[in-house]
Amino acid sequence: MEKIIKKLDGANMDIDLSTKQDLSWKQDRCPWNETEGTNEHKCAVKNVSICQYFRGIEYLDTVLCCYPH
Repeated sequence: MEKIIKKLDGANMDIDLSTKQDLSWKQDRCPWNETEGTNEHKCAVKNVSICQYFRGIEYLDTVLCCYPH
């Protein structure tokens, strides 16, 4: 199965795609959170975990994600 890389805006280099609603920058929702209707999943949390679908960061603060849905 071919994996498609999605580009999600707004990583802000903390790499966690915040669940806050009042951010001063544009931030896309995590596709995993959208599918499950939650705000629990994070791309990466420093010194804690990295999502299995996280594929890196691209300039300017864009998360590369290969979530399959």
